[in-house]
Parts: sequence; C-alpha cells; structure tokens
Amino acid sequence: MPIKADLDAIDWKILKELQNDGRMTNVELSRRVGISAPPCLRRVKRLEDAGVIRGYRALLNARELGLDVVAFCLIGLQHQSDAELKAFAERTRNWPIVRRAWMVSGESDFMLHCVASDLTTFQTFVIEELTSAPNVDTVRTALTIKQVKDEGLVGIGE
Repeated sequence: MPIKADLDAIDWKILKELQNDGRMTNVELSRRVGISAPPCLRRVKRLEDAGVIRGYRALLNARELGLDVVAFCLIGLQHQSDAELKAFAERTRNWPIVRRAWMVSGESDFMLHCVASDLTTFQTFVIEELTSAPNVDTVRTALTIKQVKDEGLVGIGE
C-alpha cells in the first residue's frame, strides 16, 4: 500500500523520535535527526498541517490512577445499516469507560477498549450500558491479564 504522505528520510526520523518522546525540544529533535533547528521546526509544522502528526498527549499510568481493569468488548449489532452503525459509534463517545473504539469486520461489528477502576464497575457497564443499548445483539468480553508490549501506534523503520 503506497504511503499517502510525501515523506523523506528526515521526516521519518522526526516521526520516530516524536513518537518515542513528544516532549523533547525542537533543538533536541533537530540534533537527533541531523538538521538545524529552524528547518526541523518547519518540517514538524508541515507534518502537523498535513495531518500526519495528529496531536500530542501524555501517556498516563492507569494502574497508578486506580484503574486496574483493562478489557476488550466485541459488540455485535442486530442491524448493520449505515444509520445504526453511526448511532452505535456515536454512543461510544459518551461512555467514559470506553477509551478506544473500532468498527471491525467479521463476527463482530465493534471492538471497544475499556478501562475501569475495578471488576464491579466494568461488569456494571457491560450489563447496564452495553447489553441494554439499542440494537446491541451480542457482547463478548475479554479481561486482560498483563500487558506484554506497549509501543507507539505506528511502526517506523522496523
């Protein structure tokens, strides 16, 4: 699949460094990628404007914040019309326990990444929110045991 953005080797280095540490200064970034600071800043701005860099955020430690349960839910809808798919997608935005959501192909229609303080909170969400939501036919859950990999979302230079 062709890359949609017009990126050269320096752009790829910038993306890799920022994905590993989005808080570094432009001076440090320019040193790491081997160009001076002004053109480095222009490149970063161009990557942001083009939508290649969507934003910056802090990665929080859920456990340290008392959020010990991480689970995935596979949701099957009774009807998969465009309106029903959009309605469920919109509903996920109003559930704080759902941190990420994907429309998927196969036996399920959606996959939800959920984070909760405890098992009771997660179970209550599943029973009172998910299974009772309009058009939901099936809900399958998978509680995580242990995270074994945590990398940036895009593999660069691998």
